[in-house]
Amino acid sequence: MFTQEHYEGTLQEKYDLLSRQLDALLEGEQNVTANLANASALLNQFLDRTNWVGFYVMEGEDELVLGPFQGLPACVRIALGKGVCGTAARDRQTQLIEDVHAFPGHIACDAASQSEVVVPIIVDGRVFGVLDIDSPELARFTEEDARGLEKFVSVLEKHLK
Repeated sequence: MFTQEHYEGTLQEKYDLLSRQLDALLEGEQNVTANLANASALLNQFLDRTNWVGFYVMEGEDELVLGPFQGLPACVRIALGKGVCGTAARDRQTQLIEDVHAFPGHIACDAASQSEVVVPIIVDGRVFGVLDIDSPELARFTEEDARGLEKFVSVLEKHLK
């Protein structure tokens, strides 16, 4: 079982190890759904104090659609630029949100969610989708979490080409 408490070292070292584990887990597999499913499962086991871990994938030019995830049922479609996920995809920038209720236009798929981090996934210069992680705690995610998750996504991106 992969959880943070089973990793030794700094938080950055833990994320480095997690990224190496993802690389090994996805090595040789070409199926996008399988790779996203395993990536969400690995993150769900690694992260504590979260209530949703998963992916939204671009469909067309202006909409994200629900992909593999761990957690309660979620919103299926999110317009580009709407909510935290749509903003991350539109701006191609990680969104680190300490209080989702203070984010203009937040889309509440799970009323228990209090904070969120969303990392855009860029493949061949195009937005492929986003990694979305929610927590029932305010300010659950730090800049260090965001950097570690960006590294995780960079490993994932090479397996989505």
